[in-house]
Amino acid sequence: MVETQPLSEIRPPAERRYATELVALQKADAANGALVPPGWTLSPRAVRAFILGDAAIGVSQKFYGNDPLVDRAIVTLLGRQGLMLIGEPGTAKSMLSELLSAAISGNSGLTVQGTAGTTEDHIRYSWNYALLLAEGPTERALVPSPVYQGLSRGQVVRFEEITRCAPEIQDTLVSILSEKQLIVPEFGEGSRVAARPGFNLIATANIRDRGVNEMSAALKRRFNFETVHPISDRAFEVRLVEQQLSSELGEHRGEITFDRNIIELLVTAFAELRTGITAEGTPVKSPETVMSTAEAVNVAYAAALDARYLGNGNVTPKEIARQLAGVALKDNPEDAKRLRFYVDNVVRERARRDPLWKQFFSAASEFWN
Repeated sequence: MVETQPLSEIRPPAERRYATELVALQKADAANGALVPPGWTLSPRAVRAFILGDAAIGVSQKFYGNDPLVDRAIVTLLGRQGLMLIGEPGTAKSMLSELLSAAISGNSGLTVQGTAGTTEDHIRYSWNYALLLAEGPTERALVPSPVYQGLSRGQVVRFEEITRCAPEIQDTLVSILSEKQLIVPEFGEGSRVAARPGFNLIATANIRDRGVNEMSAALKRRFNFETVHPISDRAFEVRLVEQQLSSELGEHRGEITFDRNIIELLVTAFAELRTGITAEGTPVKSPETVMSTAEAVNVAYAAALDARYLGNGNVTPKEIARQLAGVALKDNPEDAKRLRFYVDNVVRERARRDPLWKQFFSAASEFWN
């Protein structure tokens, strides 16, 4: 990814991170007379270009692996149904929802984070009780939720990890999505907040959470479901991790040596542990922890910082093994046995003929005990 302006915080929202690109796309829409839907800041074609890239006007690609899924997501958000993104953890569902919201509404911050503690107030509205006691139920005393704000402004709302909420809390959305309004009975008869053009909702859910709080049939009918799959092309995943790592390192890029062969080793280990099958066709047991491309980028970044601040700036398999251990050994104690099997049977064999895998085997034997 190419950042478009100097950053003064660790991770600004997408609409600020890519502000220059969004302006360029708006200008392109104006120059081409593009059809921009009511409430949208960009045309559907420009939203697609923002996410998948357009070299002609200097827009970088930000989501990889499934262009038709992006097209279907945009079409869904043009209609009346919400968009539900499901998939394994770490498959960039949240990133895609953020990019869609930033491109369509210019604001990705209207977000509800689903947890066991999420209440109806987080979805509808609550009150400033000091003002409520002093003034009664007035506009000033009302504290709008992200959904309330999205309705009234005509913007896209994000609902992260929706299945972590209790079913009765999830179902608060049923009437909002079907009637496109929110009733505020405290304001008197007929008081309602009607959705303005541009309002819609993007929800995400992890496949591993299925059954935690299953969605009701009524709520499911209000969404179009799209599954975000892990990247299956090994060579493409190597290029993606390399690109993402370069972006993450930023100003440190020139201070760190990260050979592509090391990235290939990292991606190979992740992919084999994730899929349960090695390049040679040997079956291995997959750990329960997330072994996604996003986690591979995190490991590569941590290994680079390890080499920069605790080593000589040269990333080796030792740093990879050390950081990978922290990712892979954090969930189920049984994962340690699965990784031990992978090291003793797969890595050991490759170590006999490949110097890099030999270094990795030596380091993994030390750190993964």
